[in-house]
Amino acid sequence: MDKDTTTPEELENEAPESAEEISKALQSVEDVAPSHLDILPLTNRPIFPGFTLPLNFTGADNLKVIKHAIDHNDGYLGLVLKKNAEDNEEDVQPDLYEVGTAFKILRVQPFAPNALQVLGQGVKRFVRHKVIANQPTIKWEVRYQQAPKEKVGQALKAYMMAISSEIQNLLKLNPLFKEQLNLVVSQLNYDEPGLTMDLISNLLSVEGTTLQGLLETFDLEERAKMLLQLVKEELEVAKIQKRINEEINEKVNEQQKEFFLRRQLDAIKKELGIEKDEKETELEKLEKKLAERNLPDEALKVVKEELDKLKTLNPQSPEFNVTRSYLELISDLPWGEYSEDNVDIRHARAVLDREHYGLDDVKELILEFLASVIRRGKIAGSIICLVGPPGVGKTSIGKSVAEALDRKFFRFSVGGMRDEAEIKG
Repeated sequence: MDKDTTTPEELENEAPESAEEISKALQSVEDVAPSHLDILPLTNRPIFPGFTLPLNFTGADNLKVIKHAIDHNDGYLGLVLKKNAEDNEEDVQPDLYEVGTAFKILRVQPFAPNALQVLGQGVKRFVRHKVIANQPTIKWEVRYQQAPKEKVGQALKAYMMAISSEIQNLLKLNPLFKEQLNLVVSQLNYDEPGLTMDLISNLLSVEGTTLQGLLETFDLEERAKMLLQLVKEELEVAKIQKRINEEINEKVNEQQKEFFLRRQLDAIKKELGIEKDEKETELEKLEKKLAERNLPDEALKVVKEELDKLKTLNPQSPEFNVTRSYLELISDLPWGEYSEDNVDIRHARAVLDREHYGLDDVKELILEFLASVIRRGKIAGSIICLVGPPGVGKTSIGKSVAEALDRKFFRFSVGGMRDEAEIKG
């Protein structure tokens, strides 16, 4: 239903005054905060008392609530976090937490059709007393949580000092909200621990449900304990982020250093003429080897494209090695080397009978193949599959066929292969 978004930059532009000034300002409005509030649901995180910030709202229903609050409720409305951020935005009665913050509207500014930026201040916690029925929008009767009047105890004071110490450590690692946190720490008022904790809570980058737990904790000592734990967790995250950034920067610096040194070394070698670049030498050898091959035009075109690409690649990149291996394979192939086939059936039978006893079916199949070659006048690619246990003559039959045709024989062991694509490519 709502689009409540506030960027860190917007928060930074709305830095709070001192804690004493905020406390005085809040006291002037707490007494007049109405008991009946129009409610606007928040999606991401709750708003705490004492903080002035801009919120963006869109949609006709939200704008109607804001206008009604300004016209009939002195600019007061209630901000309450949704229990499920993924609830349908068009849901008129979303599932909300029972504790929220009264929000005093100070200024509104349209920034798009059916969209307003609302500058306001969180005033005071409230608890839902009852839902006012038969209303076009959400309207609650609320009860405000009163600040304790007794003197701040030693335990709470100790918690506040610990929080202040952790915030100072956090400031050294995380510059986000530095101005606001510095101000909060410098104006730390142990007589107003609730307000100070709320100001700090507004600046934490933790999940909305966790912040809602802080908002719902009315006991100051318990709230301080929770806040101290969250600030410590935030500090640990900042330390990890710093370590990661340092590792990345160190790695990048090393790579840049190596790159510049290699470039300088290459320039010095070229200037002195004492040694060629390793990449250049390797490319020359590869070009020479490929030039010696009798490549057809189609293969020559592909080789030229790959060589041009190889010249532009960094030798340290994986693609350089892949391209080089591809060109080396092409250069190793026997381009332009052919053998003259001997398709004499008598010669083939003599070779087969000399090398093998029996196996008449296999011999007849091979001789039939040769006869078809003689009849057609050309040899088409053909595969003969010989099946049998080890030692029955499968490999020797292949050697005999090669000898009968006056062809070279190559043996490829494919033990363990399960996919013929590994052979065919």
